[in-house]
Amino acid sequence: MIIILHGIHPVCYHLIPMTDIPSVSLPDYDREQERRWLALRQYTPEQFEIAGLVLDEIRAGREAWKAMRSYPLKAGGYIPKHLLVAVYHQQVAAGATVEDPGLLARIRMKPIRTLSGVTTVTVLTKAHPCPGECIFCPTEARMPKSYLPDEPGARRAVQHGFDPFEQVHSRLQALEAVGHPTNKIELLILGGTWDAYPRDYQEWFVRRCFDAMNGVESASLDEAHQLNQHGVHRNVGLVVETRPDQITPTQLAWLRRLGVTKVQMGAQSLDDRILALNRRGHTVADTLRAIALLRAGGFKIVLHWMPNLLGATPASDREDFARLWQTADQGTGYCPDEIKIYPTQLLKTAKLYHYWKRGEYHPYNEETLIQLVADVKVATPRYCRINRVIRDIPSYNVVEGSKRSSLRQDAQVELTRRGLRCQCIRCREVRGQAVDPDHLTLDDLTYRAANAEEHFLSFITLEDQLAGYLRLSFPNDKTPESISEDLAGAAIIREVHVYGQSLAVGAVLPGAAQHSGLGTRLIKQAEVLAHSRGFPNLAVISAVGTRKYYPERGFSKGQLYMVKPLI
Repeated sequence: MIIILHGIHPVCYHLIPMTDIPSVSLPDYDREQERRWLALRQYTPEQFEIAGLVLDEIRAGREAWKAMRSYPLKAGGYIPKHLLVAVYHQQVAAGATVEDPGLLARIRMKPIRTLSGVTTVTVLTKAHPCPGECIFCPTEARMPKSYLPDEPGARRAVQHGFDPFEQVHSRLQALEAVGHPTNKIELLILGGTWDAYPRDYQEWFVRRCFDAMNGVESASLDEAHQLNQHGVHRNVGLVVETRPDQITPTQLAWLRRLGVTKVQMGAQSLDDRILALNRRGHTVADTLRAIALLRAGGFKIVLHWMPNLLGATPASDREDFARLWQTADQGTGYCPDEIKIYPTQLLKTAKLYHYWKRGEYHPYNEETLIQLVADVKVATPRYCRINRVIRDIPSYNVVEGSKRSSLRQDAQVELTRRGLRCQCIRCREVRGQAVDPDHLTLDDLTYRAANAEEHFLSFITLEDQLAGYLRLSFPNDKTPESISEDLAGAAIIREVHVYGQSLAVGAVLPGAAQHSGLGTRLIKQAEVLAHSRGFPNLAVISAVGTRKYYPERGFSKGQLYMVKPLI
């Protein structure tokens, strides 16, 4: 039994035996990094006093950076923002000042992290055998397949021995320390192929993540879910990653029991020849079948796509990317909701390294890659979000090819030079911009995906920026068998998302898109559309922490989904 101090309350839990999954000790360099991090957060009374003076000036209207530089420290440097945040919270707790979301927004570190409306917390599972034999994946003995120990997110997991409770708990503390709201959490579970792990480990891992969000020990996953519906850190999305050949109706029903709402899946390529050369272990048909099953289950779909695989060329990659967006009436209908563009990176621990040594593989140079990414960004439909355009792998691990981590920015510069712009969701989010709900246009972008008709309902500003959207799916007679009786005769809301700075549950910030009624208006429009098409029910794939939101709008909890009768 391990004892962890969570705040001032001891929290106890039992680890299940995982003899087939090796433990990981904390390397000396990670311990030293943690020691230095803690040392940097030891402050003197003088520094606290200066922080208070800086806050007073910011309250009076002065720009944060100017106020900070007016009070240089004797030892050099200036008061860090995380200390301003800490003093602000102390003042509020002591009743010396009232809560001021506007002030907190001005002193928050890296505000872009929560400008998409939620706060993402990423955790990694322990190392475990993967069913794939992909030649481009690095293989590290102590890491889950395809991950390196010095990637930022993976490094945090290593520091905490891959313990789910510790990973979530420490991340929440770190986010709060720099001023980010942690009331609405999207939990992203990485670690290769989730479905390859034993189910008892999966359930334990998810439960311990929820225990960290709840701040209390639970006896079961169901209890952890119940507690989270009223918790301080509510889960508004749960994401796992897997492979197309692992997707089955039975497995999707299990994912729903865990609370999963979004699935990341490695498509990598839509060319069977390329998949075979890279020993991917599945076919293009497997990918399309898996997407159809996920869509029928209401899941949000994130595909990974990899240019510069063995056997590919810049021209074939452009053709391959175009296949992603061919609709059902054009013969496919992959049409992912989100995409991660991961150019192949040549790493010494991957089998691909030996192909390169023999002269059989050649990484694209920097300029070729920038031009390719610019081309595919501008070709991405408005209903899709490009989450990333390169892996967060430190450049010193890359043997040959582009080592730049700024590939997205480089591509944006190239598009500006061409007089073009990317219209993906990420590039059109309102983020911190003030929004007037009365001056928004409701748009219905309709397209035919695999065995479904999709409606991307969105509120758009005069500047063509997204304030919020809803994904509505209409099954048809070719839709795969449902994974739950909740979905019988139902149109499915797969996602409701309102953009802008993430706000605490019930909080209001003038001009913010969140909590301004846009979500309710989108749901009402979805009801009108579904009813007009003769669907007797409307179902929604609700995250655990949003289950209290939907009953107020006429939905009731079914077996795995929230359902509202339309007749």
